Amino acid sequence: MLQNLPDFVGHALREQRAGLDKTVYQRVPLRTGMASIRVTSLAFVDHGPIPVTYTADGEGISPPLQWSGLPAGTRSVVLIVEDADSPTPQPLVHAIAVGLAPDDAFLREGALDDEKDAQVSAPHARLGRNSYLQTGWLPPDPPPGHGVHRYVFQVYALEDTGSMPETPGRDALLDALQNHAIASGCLIGTYERHDTTVSAAEHAGAAA
Repeated sequence: MLQNLPDFVGHALREQRAGLDKTVYQRVPLRTGMASIRVTSLAFVDHGPIPVTYTADGEGISPPLQWSGLPAGTRSVVLIVEDADSPTPQPLVHAIAVGLAPDDAFLREGALDDEKDAQVSAPHARLGRNSYLQTGWLPPDPPPGHGVHRYVFQVYALEDTGSMPETPGRDALLDALQNHAIASGCLIGTYERHDTTVSAAEHAGAAA
C-alpha cells in the first residue's frame, strides 16, 4: 500500500521512529529468575531480512514461527508482532494471537492470515486486532526510503489469561501481560523498501 509513496516522504520521516523501547517486549517487567523463551523461524534468522513473500511486496502471508523453553506453570501463550521503526508514536502492530496452548510450539506459514488459518495451525488460537483494527497478519509495508524496519515477533507465557477480550488490541494485551506473563522471548526480522528512483536506476543499469 505504501510502495507508491514518493521517496521524499520516506526521507522526511527517516528520523521519526517509534523505537524498540516502546515495544511491548520492553514494557513488560517479568519476574526475576523466569526462563527466556527461544523464538525462531524457518524463514529468517534473528536480525536477518524477512523474505519478500511475507511482505506487502510479495504474497503477504505470515511467516512460520516456532518457540521452546516455556516455563512450568504456563497456562497460555500469546504472540504480538510490532514494527519498532514505524514513523508513528507507538510501534505499529502487525499481528496478535492469543489462546495458544502450551503444547502448541509453532505457527505454520500463513497461520496468522485469518482466524480459520490460525485455528488450523493452533486449534485454540484467537486473533487480536492489528493497528489497522483488523484481525490477521498485516504484512511489512515500510515507506520507500525510510530505511530498515525491525519487526519484533514476541512470544509470552502466561500463568493465567485473565479477562482478555475476544479480539484484544495492543492495550488489552499489554494489561494482561503485565499481570500474568511469566516468560518472554523475541525474534527480530528486518525489511527495507529502497528508494524507487534508485531501484529504477539499478534496473536500467542491469538492462543495459
